[in-house]
Amino acid sequence: MNRDRLRELLEGLRAGRVDVDTALEDFARMPFVDTDAARVDTHRALRQGLPEVVFGLGKTTDQIVQVVSALREVEQSVLVTRVEPDTGAAVLERLPSGEHDAVARLLWFGPAEVAPEGKGTIAVVTAGTSDLPVALEAVEVARRFGNKVDLVQDVGVAGLHRLLAAHERLRSARVLIVVAGMEGALPSVVGGLVDKPVIAVPTSIGYGASLGGVAALLGMLTSCSSNVTVVNIDNGFGAAHVATLINRL
Repeated sequence: MNRDRLRELLEGLRAGRVDVDTALEDFARMPFVDTDAARVDTHRALRQGLPEVVFGLGKTTDQIVQVVSALREVEQSVLVTRVEPDTGAAVLERLPSGEHDAVARLLWFGPAEVAPEGKGTIAVVTAGTSDLPVALEAVEVARRFGNKVDLVQDVGVAGLHRLLAAHERLRSARVLIVVAGMEGALPSVVGGLVDKPVIAVPTSIGYGASLGGVAALLGMLTSCSSNVTVVNIDNGFGAAHVATLINRL
């Protein structure tokens, strides 16, 4: 149940196009539906104005199919994160209306294009190509949440001239998501170049002393650029969610 569907239902009830029993049945499905695998929240789109998102890692194909089917039955779009290629292919065999992005590890069930609702562009900036899976998770989540997105990739601090060449693209964004591993220096540099919110995403990319992204996380948390805030390691989804809310303000 989202705002448009609820408005359509209430207007239909008022105009006599929908009978009371049908309306009661629709309301009975709020705010959740129980399946064998989960208690599925069908109310999130109405509360937050964003599609329901399912964390796919650790879930079986059957569990993902059950959750997606319950949400599609109530006409909701669904995004499933952290879906590996084998699982994605198995889900699509049973629910062929979806799309799977193998690099971003996302399954999407909904319209092919989502109309932009954000007021500006979200720039997703990556330090290196190895950071791309996390960055593309942020890109695709932001797109499915109704944002214009500009991907600026492979502009890490090892070659600052590459970043400076994209200066105008950075400055024109309304909010920026900056994805980096290793020592995690890129968000501080970007933060010093722009007057917009910067959401830093540390990745688990790096050699031994990077400690699976902890070094980048700590570096970003201690950034001297005061317009930088930080999400958890590899959390491209969380960064895109927050960026979407900022872009709608």
